[in-house]
Amino acid sequence: MRKFSFVVLTSLFAQFVLCATTTHAQTPTTLGRIERLDPALDARIAEDTKIEVLASGFTWCEGPVWVSDAGEGYLLFSDIPRNSIFRWTASRGVELYMNPSGYTGISYYGLEPGSNGLAVDSEGRLVACEHGDRRVSLLTRGGGKLTLADRFEGRRLNSPNDLVFGEGGVLYFTDPPYGLPERASDPRRELDFCGIYRLDADGKLTLLTKQLARPNGIGLSPDEKTLYVAQSDPAAPVWMAFPINEDKSLGEAKLLLDAKSFMAEFPGLPDGLDVAKDGTIYGSGPGAIYVIQPDGKLIGRIITEGRVSNCTLSDDEKTLYITADDKVCRVRLK
Repeated sequence: MRKFSFVVLTSLFAQFVLCATTTHAQTPTTLGRIERLDPALDARIAEDTKIEVLASGFTWCEGPVWVSDAGEGYLLFSDIPRNSIFRWTASRGVELYMNPSGYTGISYYGLEPGSNGLAVDSEGRLVACEHGDRRVSLLTRGGGKLTLADRFEGRRLNSPNDLVFGEGGVLYFTDPPYGLPERASDPRRELDFCGIYRLDADGKLTLLTKQLARPNGIGLSPDEKTLYVAQSDPAAPVWMAFPINEDKSLGEAKLLLDAKSFMAEFPGLPDGLDVAKDGTIYGSGPGAIYVIQPDGKLIGRIITEGRVSNCTLSDDEKTLYITADDKVCRVRLK
C-alpha cells in the first residue's frame, strides 16, 4: 500500500509540474532593457532587440542547454526545486522532459534537490550536475543513467553545480554546497572545500583548485587556454580567469570582473555563463546578463532587473537563451 501510494503521488506530482508550466507557441512578451556600455556591443546585439519571455511559472530555472537534432532543435533547462528538467520548442512550447532529474531518494532533501547545470557530450547525450544525488550523470541512449563522478578521493562531492566540455571529452565542473539541504553546514557534507574539477575521458577526476569559496558557473575560451569561473560569494562576487597550463593544471587566477558595485542595483550574484566562438563571455549576475570581453571589459548588460541564473547560446550563436528566476527568456543576436 505504501509503495502504491508513493507511485501515485509521484505521478500526480509530475502531472502537476507539467500542467503548471506548459505553454504553447505564441507571441512572446518582453521585459527589461539592453544597456549599451561600449560600441562593441552593436556588433552582437541590434539596437531594437528585446528580451523575450518564452515561458514562465517555474520555481527556479537553471542550467539551460541548446540541443540540435534533425528537427527544429530544443532547449532543455532545470527547475531545481521541482526536481525536473523541461524542454522548450518553438512549435510546442514547454513540456516536461524528466522527473526526477537530480534526486532519486524517497525522503525530503531540501529546497534544491534537482539537476542544475546541463550539457551535451560529443555523442549528443545529456550530462547533468545533480544536486540531490551529488553526482555528474550521463543519460544513455536507452534512457538509463551512468554516474560519471560522485566522489573525490573516496569522499562524496558536495553538489555539482555547472559544467563545460572541452576537446577530447574532457569535462570541467564546479562543486559548491548549494544543493545540500543545509548547504555549507550540512552534516552530510564530506569535503571541507568547494572544488573546481577536471574529469578526463578515461574517468580520472582531478581537483584543479579549491581557491574559490563558492565556484559556480564555468566556461572555456575558444582556444581552451583559459577557464572562466563565476563565484557566487557575496563577499567576493567575481568572474575569474584561470590560465590552463600545458600539463592541464591551472595557473594563477586573474580577476576578470567584480560585480560588487552592481549588487546595489539589482538582486543576484555571478552565476552561470557561456562563451561565444569569438571569445565574448555572457555571464549571469545581479539583475542581468553581463556581456564581457576576454580582457574583462564590460560592454553591455541584458537587464531583466530580477535574479538571473544562467544562459546558453544556440549552436549558430544567433540566439541567447536565459534562465531568469521563474522565467525562460530569449535574446536575438547578430
